[in-house]
Amino acid sequence: MKKILLCICASLFCASVMFAQNKTSASLRYDVPLDSIRMSDPFVYADRQTMTYYMTGTGGKMWKSKNLKTWTGPFHVTDIDSLSWMGSNPMIWAAEIHKYKGKYFYFATFTNKDVHIDTVDNNVIDRRSCQVLQSDDVCGPYTITGDSVFLPADKPTLDGTLWLDTDGKPYMVYCYEWLQNRNGTIEKILMKDDLSGTIGEGTVLFRASDSPWSREKDASGHDKPNKVTDGPFLFKTKSGRLGMIWSSWIYDVYTQGVAYSVSGTLDGPWVQDPEPVTPANYGHGMMFRDFNGRILMVVHSHARNASGNVVRVPHFFIVDLSGDKLDVVREYIP
Repeated sequence: MKKILLCICASLFCASVMFAQNKTSASLRYDVPLDSIRMSDPFVYADRQTMTYYMTGTGGKMWKSKNLKTWTGPFHVTDIDSLSWMGSNPMIWAAEIHKYKGKYFYFATFTNKDVHIDTVDNNVIDRRSCQVLQSDDVCGPYTITGDSVFLPADKPTLDGTLWLDTDGKPYMVYCYEWLQNRNGTIEKILMKDDLSGTIGEGTVLFRASDSPWSREKDASGHDKPNKVTDGPFLFKTKSGRLGMIWSSWIYDVYTQGVAYSVSGTLDGPWVQDPEPVTPANYGHGMMFRDFNGRILMVVHSHARNASGNVVRVPHFFIVDLSGDKLDVVREYIP
């Protein structure tokens, strides 16, 4: 009887695996042009071992390419524990992949719309937080293997990214969302050496209102600094200067700017460049080196189509970091 039950269980398991594989294969698209992909907050991990580009972002799916021009996907790469704070079907935003000490880490923002943490100005705020999942393979599956909570449960946070500072320690840099604090911040928090959790409390690096270029109107129609912080990503120029690209708004135009650290560390102080670094309605960028040695920035465009719906598409720009500052040279079309 035990052998029969084992055989039945094994058969059911194999059938479920085959069903999942067939379901994934049936939903895949092949040779998809970049401008046909709809994705916010794109992030590209360039893997030299496989000479493959892996693109993730909002939506929690992965696309693969050998040439940045045509892509295969979307692949499902996360395995969410329904008993965690995320629930069974969380929204996934701004997913990033970082390789660290031989393992792959999936930094992403998860939202559980069934749990509410606050109400500010009659706006109900859902449980939203940055979390790090882990895998032995770049393609996943990515699972929660460390702490179940990385950032305070009573604060909406988003767009976490990884940075190793001059002290050799890993930090998560993330946004504390304006919905609750009314003046969004970009903060850092120390991570455990194996990235399995965080240590201590977050420290504010700068606030949305520090930016000279982001603007909005108050209730009386007067100009004031915009309250949104979005999509931080850190980099160093060839001269060793530490910079950070991040996004906000100029009225209704999605915009990306840059700030530089005076001290060369995350502690700053951070000085904002007076002008944006990318064209209007492009933002939430990150940078990577392609297999030809170029430094590329991937961002999403933010525009309305003929039907009035917002469409977000990944775009590449060639970037020059050979001097003391970031210079966006031109758009790159593979």
